[in-house]
Amino acid sequence: MDWTRISRAAALPVFEPGWVWLCGAGPGDPGLLTLHALNGLDQADVIVHDALVDRQILDLAKPGSEVIHAGKRGGKPSPKQHDISLRLIELASSGRRVLRLKGGDPFVFGRGGEEALALVRSGHPIRIIPGISAGIGGLAYAGIPVTHRDVNQSVTFVTGHDQSGDAPHALDWAAIADASPVIVLYMALKNIAGISSRLIDAGRAPDESVAVITAATTPDQRILETTLSQAALDIDAAGMTAPAVICIGRAVLFRQALDWLAAADGIPPRDLFPLGDQPFAEAS
Repeated sequence: MDWTRISRAAALPVFEPGWVWLCGAGPGDPGLLTLHALNGLDQADVIVHDALVDRQILDLAKPGSEVIHAGKRGGKPSPKQHDISLRLIELASSGRRVLRLKGGDPFVFGRGGEEALALVRSGHPIRIIPGISAGIGGLAYAGIPVTHRDVNQSVTFVTGHDQSGDAPHALDWAAIADASPVIVLYMALKNIAGISSRLIDAGRAPDESVAVITAATTPDQRILETTLSQAALDIDAAGMTAPAVICIGRAVLFRQALDWLAAADGIPPRDLFPLGDQPFAEAS
């Protein structure tokens, strides 16, 4: 691959000293990196990455660049957010090109907004590089369209825990249950029992389809199909571990036809018309 030609054709920006690029690395598969992310990896003097950035992505860094782990994982010793922001400011103040590399998208439950504000308030220039969020890319790799006109005209993305580590108490779960045909949960494995109970109490069907995707888009990806009432028990029985994204709703049924990774391995679809679609219905 002629990176110089690609860089010129795409008019990729020069990474100036003293800048911090807050960059999404996508859900795991290195092939899902954007050109801007690759450009940042190619120019950065120092890369500050979180725990969800795949090793293969870090291997794309410029030779000689410093790589700093700054990942936070629930229940494990982790650097505090305030300290991470201060480290970014310190590195930028030294005149280095700093790539802050975050799994998924930095502005989707990634606390990228907090880091960006800290940098701007300290007078450091930034560039925001979006990435593919696990709630989009992870579901796509599982064969689940996050929207489909026969199922939903809206989708709700919800964090599975608040600052205390518990399921968010400030959310109106009844409103979410009533208004959101498809719900995508981030970081919710620990609290899925409570979240499921709240949604069922608010009127969601106990047998509603649920998909749990762990290590999304990587070779270690695992997918569990279950129901809302059984999700917590099945997750525990299967030994599913974080990082995970959970999808609740009829969109999960499309996996029966659209499990393209299984099809690539020669496994035929389970049901070509999971919603009872007519094979040759006239398009509206």
